[in-house]
Amino acid sequence: MTPEELALAIRAALQASVDAGELSLTVPAHVRVERPRSRDHGDWATNVALQVAKGAGMPPRAVADLLATRLGQVPGVQQVDVAGPGFLNVTLDAASAGELARTIVDAGTAYGRGASEAGRVVNLEYISANPTGPLHIGHTRWAALGDAMVRLLRATGADVTAEYYINDAGGQVERLGGSVLASLRGEEAPEGGYSGEYVDALAAAVREAHPDILEQPTDEALRLAWDVAYPIQLAAIKGTLDHFHVVFDVWFSERALHDSGAVEQAVERLREQGHVFDREGAIWLRTTDFGDDKDRVLIRANDVPTYFAADAAYYLSKKDRGFDEKIYLLGADHHGYINRLKAIAACAGDDPEHNIEVKIGQLVNIAGERMGKRLGNALYMDDLIAWIGSDAVRYSLARYPADSPLSLDGEEMRRQTNDNPVFYVQYAHARTAGVARLAAEDGVHRADGFDPALLTDETEAALLAALGDHPRVVAQAAHLLEPHRVARYLEDVAARYHKWYDTCRVRPLADEEVTDLHRTRLWLNDATRQVLANGLDLLGVSAPERM
Repeated sequence: MTPEELALAIRAALQASVDAGELSLTVPAHVRVERPRSRDHGDWATNVALQVAKGAGMPPRAVADLLATRLGQVPGVQQVDVAGPGFLNVTLDAASAGELARTIVDAGTAYGRGASEAGRVVNLEYISANPTGPLHIGHTRWAALGDAMVRLLRATGADVTAEYYINDAGGQVERLGGSVLASLRGEEAPEGGYSGEYVDALAAAVREAHPDILEQPTDEALRLAWDVAYPIQLAAIKGTLDHFHVVFDVWFSERALHDSGAVEQAVERLREQGHVFDREGAIWLRTTDFGDDKDRVLIRANDVPTYFAADAAYYLSKKDRGFDEKIYLLGADHHGYINRLKAIAACAGDDPEHNIEVKIGQLVNIAGERMGKRLGNALYMDDLIAWIGSDAVRYSLARYPADSPLSLDGEEMRRQTNDNPVFYVQYAHARTAGVARLAAEDGVHRADGFDPALLTDETEAALLAALGDHPRVVAQAAHLLEPHRVARYLEDVAARYHKWYDTCRVRPLADEEVTDLHRTRLWLNDATRQVLANGLDLLGVSAPERM
């Protein structure tokens, strides 16, 4: 019996009590079951009696007692206990619990996927680093988390578009061009500019494309430098993300907003909504009406649009493209953007509590040293991948909430010991694959038999309970946009598997006859393998067959 099947059985018991006149209430459309904190409290628990007691006009324990009697008659349910104010703790018999192993194996990669977020149409924008240098460790955190969020939302039925906003207009254009020119001239980078080996490499490419660039007027030289450096740098960013297994559906150009007139159109649309006003020759958006700390300039007195105007046009572009929900993943220095982006949504006629969500990622440190690409001493994503490996980096970043500051130890992430979480989980998967290979050599095959009633060991019950929790963990992680829940869950599954492996044999001992117990345990082994693989895939991490 799966948790979903148990939830349906509980709902059916409620309905039966209503039909019998024992209860008078509206039966909820969905009943939630979850694993109790202690295995001593059974396999699954539900608080549905507490939820419906008020509507029934009865004490929660009285409702729970009625349900316990009916649930105790459901095939596969061994025992139902009422605890506390009205919690129901359900223990399944071994056969019913063990049947989950076959369910998981038969479902394969679909196990854990569902429709809990179906109907959501989401634009999830993340990284969006200026194309003025390589992606660094701060961007790496959002790359790992953002891609995992996309995978989780899609696994639970949401329609998600992953988008990268290319800041290819404004001051950064001039700063990169100026930095490249300074390198060509053998000078220091201009104030606010960029330095490092990558700038020198861009300068060499510019010189090759335009040997006479230093003879050009400064404005023309800046344009030529940007025109050559920008596509090279953007291609490098895309190549890095490809190595990190991160794929974007849309690469959206800020310059396209300006060139198409979308910025000016956005100002007029917001004016029609009644939130734009003119003052001191500039055009303003009255964002204070929606919680911002001050009103924002859209068009300066010199008729030059601000970055905020482009942000407004970009938001309206997402709205026009049919995205009901716009999720922004921003860096630690962007706290001030939360209110202003929500104000844009409100000024555009949207509900800022529903149509937009802004998440802020905290800083990442290596050996306690913060990195910045303008200083030319950054630790770039390419360096991290080459040094530590994509899997270890992605998993290590995904297993912590985005809003917690994070310090990483590269050598610990590389270490192949059980103290390293990514190794621990991947090794569990590799061990399941190894067990299956060796079992086949010993003549143990799933197709030859399956008797779930034989899975009676305490470690088997604990492992099955953990495997059954996979769909709930995925649904919750997707809804809350918290991939770390999947990582921590996988570590729990790995721990339970390793303990089961130490206690229960899949392969027969020498001269021992192969029995249905061996075959059934192989089903459990392979079910664990499937759950680990499915979970790692949601984090963009590989599931190795050998280690």
